[in-house]
Amino acid sequence: MPEAVRFHPARAEVIGNEFALVWSDGVESYYPLEKLRRACPCAACGGEPDVMGHIQRPHVNYGPQSFELRSFRFVGGYALQPTWNDGHDSGLYAFRYLRALDEHASA
Repeated sequence: MPEAVRFHPARAEVIGNEFALVWSDGVESYYPLEKLRRACPCAACGGEPDVMGHIQRPHVNYGPQSFELRSFRFVGGYALQPTWNDGHDSGLYAFRYLRALDEHASA
């Protein structure tokens, strides 16, 4: 069985209303900031499973600052953690998850 290809961001920056990533394999991904925020995988935004495994997505109130990226950092060798202008910063976007959010990139 072939070994899985590992990729990681080589460069990242905000360009206008998009978050741009250049991956180590040369693929470029552009994420509208609103789409990125609405895809936040944290439990407060995306929900978490109950004992039976059912996930109920909580209602999240967004304001204009919710879609403004204040800063971001890389966590270990596996995830991106953005901080939004409304203070939200608990989302860890695994690199594979980010790659899957970009419908133009192949994972």
